[in-house]
Amino acid sequence: MLINTPAIVLKSFSYGESSLIAKCFSKSSGKVSLIIKGAKRTKSSKAVYFQPLNYLDIIFNNKINRELQVLSKVNFRHYWSRILEDLYKLSLTIAILELTDKTQSNNDPNPSLFLVLKEVLNAYNNTKIDPKVLFWFYECALLNNLGFQPSLEDPDLPGLVLPEIKNDTQCIIILSTLLTGEINQLQDLRVSKKTGQLISNYLWNLLDYHFEELSKVKSFGVVKKLLS
Repeated sequence: MLINTPAIVLKSFSYGESSLIAKCFSKSSGKVSLIIKGAKRTKSSKAVYFQPLNYLDIIFNNKINRELQVLSKVNFRHYWSRILEDLYKLSLTIAILELTDKTQSNNDPNPSLFLVLKEVLNAYNNTKIDPKVLFWFYECALLNNLGFQPSLEDPDLPGLVLPEIKNDTQCIIILSTLLTGEINQLQDLRVSKKTGQLISNYLWNLLDYHFEELSKVKSFGVVKKLLS
């Protein structure tokens, strides 16, 4: 069955001498792994489409029992060029793409999370919202969409020791704002360094608790330092 859907490129890598494999997060099919045959050949222009952060329209032949889907057609939708000009924003957005890749299963549609991802990348590109706040916003959206919404009143989980957030009023206010899912409420948020470290550790511990493999990804260690 042919699927036509918007998609955001999460990552891509070489396959054989002339092809690429691209992992994309699509609106209608969730995460899909595509094989782009002949993408690296001189006369082909398809490789340029499948760079992380590209927003595309893709058409592919979907076969449920096949791990790799075959790309039929691709067109650009949007390119978040300003993110690429800011190393700090680029590092955080690449980590967001990797978070998406590591927490989503293939062919499991999550259109609401797709829209949040697009909204967050637009905000990184076009607004002056604190990049750290946008990263936390996406972490909260990820937890919410996957059924792990944090409880600020009773944050304890079996076998997990979380940072103490109840005694930091600013921390509770900011987390409550993040959990609303309303990105337009983030514009004026200002966070002290101490509270920022508390929020970063709190959300990271929750993600690491629910998705054990995250702790093995080296790039997240770099991001944790950027957020501290």
